[in-house]
Amino acid sequence: MTGIMVVGLVTLVVLLVMRFRDDGPILPENLTLEDGAVAQAVTMGDGWVAIVTTDNRILIHDRITGAQRQEITLSPGAFGSTVEE
Repeated sequence: MTGIMVVGLVTLVVLLVMRFRDDGPILPENLTLEDGAVAQAVTMGDGWVAIVTTDNRILIHDRITGAQRQEITLSPGAFGSTVEE
């Protein structure tokens, strides 16, 4: 029983070390934001990168070329926010 627990613990440690060595997703080097835009969140799909900015926009870029494909402007409070200005 002790041997099985030791093997299991070693396996978990090896898996964690392998996971932390992963560099994660690679963004295109030529992807740049326009002046004044500050990234708040980034997500990726098959062939595209979406960047949510602090000024309530979603910028969709091509994952290979970095060229902007689409811009979506979010209206304040559109998602049930209870923050009042």
